[in-house]
Amino acid sequence: MTPDEDAVTRDHDPHAGAGRRGIGRWAVVVAAAVAVVAVAAVSFSIGRLSTIGEEPPANASAEAGFARDMQVHHQQGVELAMIVRDATDDPDVRLLAYDQATAQAQQSGQMYGWLEEWGLPQAGPEPSMTWMTRPELDGSTHGAHGSGESAHRPGEPMPGLATPAEVAELRELEGVEAERRFLELMIAHHGGAVEMADAALARSTYPVVVSLAESIASSQQAEIDLMERMLAERS
Repeated sequence: MTPDEDAVTRDHDPHAGAGRRGIGRWAVVVAAAVAVVAVAAVSFSIGRLSTIGEEPPANASAEAGFARDMQVHHQQGVELAMIVRDATDDPDVRLLAYDQATAQAQQSGQMYGWLEEWGLPQAGPEPSMTWMTRPELDGSTHGAHGSGESAHRPGEPMPGLATPAEVAELRELEGVEAERRFLELMIAHHGGAVEMADAALARSTYPVVVSLAESIASSQQAEIDLMERMLAERS
């Protein structure tokens, strides 16, 4: 049986034995990781192409801050998703995790490409979350279409991020316990991403930024609703 066949068999057999779990799970994790990297590479190219013709934002703009911080936020989302795919045989959770990992890797690659095309460094000149601390950014090249100051302050953890201890805890769990903890962490994580996307929409009219922020806000809110139902089923 090939690794792919073994992975498919395990996805449809939640009672697969622990002896088969080791090799099969590593095959799935490696395959998923390769897919995530490939998606991110393609999205990097798309991100660069999508900004051609637009006046680039400034280094301290809301657009640049959003692109940098959301990449970091998404990277943890990918990490959490990959952990739970290795910790459970539940097909619904594993499919959700794979979809989340690939989607967030794609979006991270896109935002990386924006910064490259804008001629801006991947690391910003200010602490993370600075762009969310005031309604308008002096460095922004585009007028904001919203107002309201975020409760977050520069250098504070991004909203919804799991702590290192929480990530370590998830790595130690398996089965339903891992599913429940993952869903709890990812619901909070998605909530933070929606907050960041809404903040970007209140501070930018840059077309590609608005488009992606709207997509993140709508898709992750829909996934929050789904994950809350899935968590209730496992309570």
